Amino acid sequence: MTLPIDHVAIVVRSLDEALAFYRDALGLDVIERRDVPEEGVEVASLPLGGGRIELVRPLSDEGGVARFLEKRGEGLHHICLVVDDIVDAMEQLRDAGAELVTDEPQVGVDGTRYVFIHPKSAHGVLLELYEEPT
Repeated sequence: MTLPIDHVAIVVRSLDEALAFYRDALGLDVIERRDVPEEGVEVASLPLGGGRIELVRPLSDEGGVARFLEKRGEGLHHICLVVDDIVDAMEQLRDAGAELVTDEPQVGVDGTRYVFIHPKSAHGVLLELYEEPT
């Protein structure tokens, strides 16, 4: 089985400063910049190969991304993989002993269902699974 990468998320303190590197120095296009209030972040998306880089900035000092930034500083936050059926993927992971961050899939404003796999279960890497809306 091959799971495509949807995105690699990088936590930053300033989107403008990060874009000075990723957009201006590397020459990547910004395809989207938006607030994601349900996650408490602002995101800039830049295409890369078959996926994208998401630069993620916390909107406040509260929430998981803000805590990550305070504790670990800027850098790789998570890798997101695309799955066909999020519920089946969650069941398979639980059966294998993996710890999920939430018991049920979350739903983004675009209808994408997603769940995070705790880093303890993925050898120190926070993984996100996406099921794209049909």
